Amino acid sequence: MIANQSVSIRDVADIKSHMNKLTALPQDLPIPIDDGACDHLLGIALPSISLPSTHGECVDLSAIAGRIVVYCYPMTGQPGISLPDGWDAIPGARGCTPQSCTFRDHYQELNELGASVFGLSTQSTDYQLEVKARLHLPFELLSDRELNLTNTLKLPTFEVGGKHLIKRVTLIIEEGKIMKVFYPVFPPDRNANEVINWLQEHAV
Repeated sequence: MIANQSVSIRDVADIKSHMNKLTALPQDLPIPIDDGACDHLLGIALPSISLPSTHGECVDLSAIAGRIVVYCYPMTGQPGISLPDGWDAIPGARGCTPQSCTFRDHYQELNELGASVFGLSTQSTDYQLEVKARLHLPFELLSDRELNLTNTLKLPTFEVGGKHLIKRVTLIIEEGKIMKVFYPVFPPDRNANEVINWLQEHAV
């Protein structure tokens, strides 16, 4: 019984260690540069494209009234699954979990400022459901697995490990029109605060 308990404790320690790696940002991450890949986005109207959400329904961002915040992220990690080789060396790749957690922690404040929140990635809805449950995210995640919105908006992307991923970019949209673009987003765990500051300065 003692031996089994000892193994259990080690397993828990391993899980906690892996979770810490997902939520903590290394100090030496490369800083992404503004390559101009999002210069065309400001002021354009969103296309009418429905995306599956973790709520089990499809969402057309262009049809949502009021202000919404859409943070596009490459890929969240999962406990026990290694990130792609060289992930930390890709500027802007690391930090999806900390970014999601800060939007979670500031969710009520963002709502009070009149903004709804959505996360967007190219992962499947099933993949996103695990993340939403594990991180206790109070908002929905949208899947652009078919790259319909990504290609139409010409969002910046990159490929790694056979996966086509969106570079980290955050959009503030009002009545279907892009009013603010955050790109590049770094460090990702401060993005929610940047969004809050902008919303406070541009109160409706």
